[in-house]
Amino acid sequence: MDLDKATQTMIDNLYKNTGKSLSEWIELVTKENFSKHGEILKFLKEQHGLTHGFANLIAHKAKGSDAGSAENQDDLIVKQYQGKEHLRPIYDKLLSEIEKHGQDFEIAPKNTYVSLRRKKQFAILNPATKTRFEIGINLKGQEAQGKLLAEKPNSMCSHKINIAALEEIDEEVVGWIKLAYDHAG
Repeated sequence: MDLDKATQTMIDNLYKNTGKSLSEWIELVTKENFSKHGEILKFLKEQHGLTHGFANLIAHKAKGSDAGSAENQDDLIVKQYQGKEHLRPIYDKLLSEIEKHGQDFEIAPKNTYVSLRRKKQFAILNPATKTRFEIGINLKGQEAQGKLLAEKPNSMCSHKINIAALEEIDEEVVGWIKLAYDHAG
């Protein structure tokens, strides 16, 4: 399994912080027969006191729903837009805008969203529903304003921006993503 540096660091830290390896955590989760990602998160956080990051890592690895477990990362992205094909241009436009800031970020598709990371995750691109595209932004300490909405506590991102159409990608949206990109590098 070819792991990116950030994932390998998390796996190493998982063992250091919990005394259990990733495979031991996966075995524990597998025995519970959870069908949903959220069930695994809840179990690991509530029953074992894990942080969201570690619980999310274990859940993705246990279900094989992370980019590292997929045989073809492009297949994960195609799957995300099934029935939501009209939202794909939003994803493509956002990636194009982010690439203008630099090429030093990782695109890590999951089953339902794409994580964007530099030294740490700065954004999530998610065709959330058939009519709403959600941009998760990591800007801890930033007050919500304009299109930047506060996210629920303990979410993977501190903020989100909801978009329904390509033309809603404006200077404000790009500016918030650029700020998160800058903070993650």
